[in-house]
Amino acid sequence: MKVTEHLKKGKGKTLFSFEIIPPKKGNHIQDLYDNIDLLMEFNPPFIDVTTSREEYVYIEKQGLLDRKITRMRPGTVGICAAIKHKYDVDTVPHVLCGGFTKEETEYLLVDCHYLGIENVMALRGDAMSHQKYFEATNGGHQYATQLVQQIKDLNKGKYLHDVIEANHNADFCIGVAGYPEKHLESPSLKSDLKRLKEKVDAGADYVVTQMFFDNQKYFDFVKSAREIGINVPIIPGIKPLAVQRHLQLLPQVFKIDLPEPLITEVEKCKSNTEVRQVGVEWAIQQSKELLEAGVPLLHYYSMGKSTNIKAIAEAVF
Repeated sequence: MKVTEHLKKGKGKTLFSFEIIPPKKGNHIQDLYDNIDLLMEFNPPFIDVTTSREEYVYIEKQGLLDRKITRMRPGTVGICAAIKHKYDVDTVPHVLCGGFTKEETEYLLVDCHYLGIENVMALRGDAMSHQKYFEATNGGHQYATQLVQQIKDLNKGKYLHDVIEANHNADFCIGVAGYPEKHLESPSLKSDLKRLKEKVDAGADYVVTQMFFDNQKYFDFVKSAREIGINVPIIPGIKPLAVQRHLQLLPQVFKIDLPEPLITEVEKCKSNTEVRQVGVEWAIQQSKELLEAGVPLLHYYSMGKSTNIKAIAEAVF
């Protein structure tokens, strides 16, 4: 079932979903299942599965360091199929511009279609660690809007090099990212909202936001989006703080602001165990306020661990 259909079926009730990270190459999938098991009691209508782009790994070769390109977390589509089979729940694989050619993207989408996966999250992806700015893969897309258009074309039977007469086209429901505090590369929030509208006009069916820690920023973002004609569902994305270094890491990596009361509470903590509890309590209050505001769904970034998400969900759902 499509994400938008799940939201309509919810009939105004706020639903629960979460995002997981595929295990690293060589790790067992049971570790992933153990984290999913803890959250299934909250009846997620779908689970997002992230995709990683290629990375550089340095290896020693004849006494020198040589650089080799690799993908450390492969298998997103396989993970989606495994989750769908094991839990009978819909999955949303993330599809990236970065690290993939248009042809590779088409193959991935065809595989998703064959497996009965009806939803995809279309993302540009991040720059590689050695790049100052994002650079498109040779033969790939520069912008998420172009990726959305490719997926929309595939839904119409328009493949990269052919229009194929078929009696069963793909019909993907397309999600895209939104940024309540603007994308880190965008010159302004207004400019970023224009880019979001371009993605929606290209065919995106719903939006999931980047993490935020001040609900007013989400409410203002939704209001501004509606004012420029973005009328698809806008789902809030929530990530609980978990370790002390998040105070520096999250603002640096995602260019987001943390509220002063949250900073103050984290700075009082003497261990990451205490920080984790502060993060859970803050996310509970965020979630309750958003639930009261009638958001269609609360989406949690688990980052591979689910005990804190379980604690939040127990208090909210």
